Amino acid sequence: MSTPTGPASGLPVRMPRPRQPGRHRRPEPLVAPEGAPALVLAVPGTPSSATRSLAEEVVSIARSELPGLDARIGYLDGDDEEFPTLQAVLTHAAEERTARFEQARAAGMDVKEPDGPVAVVVPLLAGPDGALLRQVRQAVMDSRIAAELTDVLGPHPLLAEALHVRLSEAGLARADRARLFTVATAADGIILASVGGDEAVQAAGITGMLLAARLAVPVMAAALDEDGSIASVAEQLRNSGSQQLALAPYLIGPEIDASLLEEAAKEVGCSAAEALGPYPAIGKLALAKYTTALGIAPQQAQNTPAH
Repeated sequence: MSTPTGPASGLPVRMPRPRQPGRHRRPEPLVAPEGAPALVLAVPGTPSSATRSLAEEVVSIARSELPGLDARIGYLDGDDEEFPTLQAVLTHAAEERTARFEQARAAGMDVKEPDGPVAVVVPLLAGPDGALLRQVRQAVMDSRIAAELTDVLGPHPLLAEALHVRLSEAGLARADRARLFTVATAADGIILASVGGDEAVQAAGITGMLLAARLAVPVMAAALDEDGSIASVAEQLRNSGSQQLALAPYLIGPEIDASLLEEAAKEVGCSAAEALGPYPAIGKLALAKYTTALGIAPQQAQNTPAH
């Protein structure tokens, strides 16, 4: 027989835990605000099925990190059919937003005409490339759509991590810097290959320092689009004692012809890793550019305990 307060025997009763307040509560997941601008990924280079697959995977990663995100892909050299141009994607996003507003007003809803940017354009570039960025800006201007253009994705520690992974996948670096084992083919000097001239080399050098700290080998940046740059850096590394070099593309992929990487590696007699491609960090960094532009706090910041 039991009483309203528990068993008559006096045995302890397992009561539900009280809901924990404040910082100990599980944070609400971050979702895209209703009516938020679209994230438009500006993809450089010649469009192809491989390029589209890469871009789609990047936006898929971004969507998984921010449910409800309206993410789209615009190509700098698109054809408006199979590969829509950046300008066309921006125009379509604006038309859709206007249509939603007019439908809501026609339904008798008390809605305000939308303001603010229609889209946030994120260039799919690891580092600055003046020519490609001018092309992105021109496409945004030609669209006559209110859009905000973010910086490129790097430099960033996550890109150093991605470079490390690509080198390890090619057998050119230890997969785990915490384990003291060697790889027979591991490089003792890394050429970080960028495109975009001196500005790109300087920006790549910042990520290169982070990569050097991870691998404990010298890393020097060079420009694939400048004659003699790769060979000059290779000579400097060899003169400083590096015997086995590796080429690490500081590139996502579409921004340059893959044959240039192969030619550069042959020129200096070394192996090369794959480009960064749709590594998870690329999607996360693209989303970070978007949320920063809109002032949306990333979930990690919301989870940080108050002191």
